Amino acid sequence: MVTFLGRSALQFLDYIGELAFLAWETVVAMCVAPIRWGLVAKQIVEVGWRSQLVVLVTGLFTGAVLTAQTYFQFSKLGMKSAVGSVVAVAMFRELGPTLTGLMVAGRVGASIAAEIGTMKVTEQIDALRTLGVHPIDYLIVPRVMALMISTPILVIESVALSIISSYLVAVNVLDVSGPYHIQNVLTFVQMRDLKICLTKAMVFAFIISMVSCHQGLNTKEGAVGVGRAPTEAVVIGSLGILVLNFFLTFALNMMFPYGV
Repeated sequence: MVTFLGRSALQFLDYIGELAFLAWETVVAMCVAPIRWGLVAKQIVEVGWRSQLVVLVTGLFTGAVLTAQTYFQFSKLGMKSAVGSVVAVAMFRELGPTLTGLMVAGRVGASIAAEIGTMKVTEQIDALRTLGVHPIDYLIVPRVMALMISTPILVIESVALSIISSYLVAVNVLDVSGPYHIQNVLTFVQMRDLKICLTKAMVFAFIISMVSCHQGLNTKEGAVGVGRAPTEAVVIGSLGILVLNFFLTFALNMMFPYGV
């Protein structure tokens, strides 16, 4: 048991070190090497535009079901008009960034890991090095930039649609007063909520891109490894989002106090 725990701890530390080294190389490349904006734009289309449907559906029905559940509980306390504010704040601070991050990790993270993994096992990455092209500059940086540009936009779209669906369900289905609903949302949603939302979106985008690219670059064993890399990328990326969200919640609430 001691040997197993020690080996697991060392493997975990080794993995964190590899991620940190890849992140450092990526940040240096983004600051030093010329940005291939054509590749960035292509990845934005793949990451952002083609992910809109799944993200918007997630926001739509999350806002609707959260409104219904909040209404059923708040109606016992005579606080029906507060449903809108609770749903809006919850979507901005927690559910919007987290659920969108999970959806992006499932769709985009798997795609990145599979694509780079295929290039690794077919020796295309070695061919890039032979041609004098750094794989970090050519493969990693455009995907990281595309995710960090697209993910905040996707999060805002998801949150906005969830608030709209919350209003429609509350007013048209649950008979909540429309003016009170809107007034509560405008009163309790502050600029700090938007800052927390966008900060989490940027951090989650970076985590997804690093995990997915690392899994792709370390793919082995041919077709078996290519099949395993996307699964591991999604699992590790999703767990990273959930765990990191806990610590970000405390850190960001101290960084952005009320009134900021």
